[in-house]
Amino acid sequence: MYRHLYAQTVEDSPAAARGRERDLLERAIRLLAVAKVKGARSGESFEATDNLRRLWHVFMEDLSSDGNALPEPLRASLISIGLWILREIDAIDTGKCDNFDGLIEINQMIADGLA
Repeated sequence: MYRHLYAQTVEDSPAAARGRERDLLERAIRLLAVAKVKGARSGESFEATDNLRRLWHVFMEDLSSDGNALPEPLRASLISIGLWILREIDAIDTGKCDNFDGLIEINQMIADGLA
């Protein structure tokens, strides 16, 4: 699902692409907010972390492609953020952490930057 939506996104104008990326991030943030209330071992938590993991895998794949038009330093920074997000997701899924705040905050900042 995400690959198809993301492929559609990168074919659009830059403004439309940013809008779709923002929409995907905002959906992920809403799922994380529900998971935070329900708890790290809930079904909602696993849904939220799976959603975010898949989204960031697609983002990072695009960021690492030669066809990405973003400046190299920005791409590298976003990939680093993506790697941190994936580690946090793994910590939540394995029960080593139950704090969603960092994931919500970072993804919200990125979504806001796409406005």
